Amino acid sequence: MNDDELERIKRKRLEEMQRRLLLKELQEKEEEPKEEKEEPREPTNREILDRYFRDRAWEVWNEAERQYPQIMPKLEQLLVDAMNQNKIQDYLDGASLMGFFRQIGLPVRLQTKIRISEHGELKTLEQKIKENRE
Repeated sequence: MNDDELERIKRKRLEEMQRRLLLKELQEKEEEPKEEKEEPREPTNREILDRYFRDRAWEVWNEAERQYPQIMPKLEQLLVDAMNQNKIQDYLDGASLMGFFRQIGLPVRLQTKIRISEHGELKTLEQKIKENRE
């Protein structure tokens, strides 16, 4: 690539970023008057859960929903009710949510990846083994 091509690519990216920024500002301006007119509404179950979930809790929750689609809507409502009644006061992270699911008999399985940092580069275990064989 020569300098002219790099400059052209940079200009395109800058124009795209400016366009996105303008669109975002316009959308925010459109939403502002709507927010004032809307009556206060009840927060959704997801919004309530989001107040209590930290770290990798959503990752664990989404995997549980994928693995147990029949049970999770009922469990979601029970958790939200407990949160609304202040029976759950602490934040929930991924590990505590996994422990909770295990206690009630829902072993949630997460995809696990082992990565190795070598010279500032992350490599999978598979890549590292291939390198050692060569």
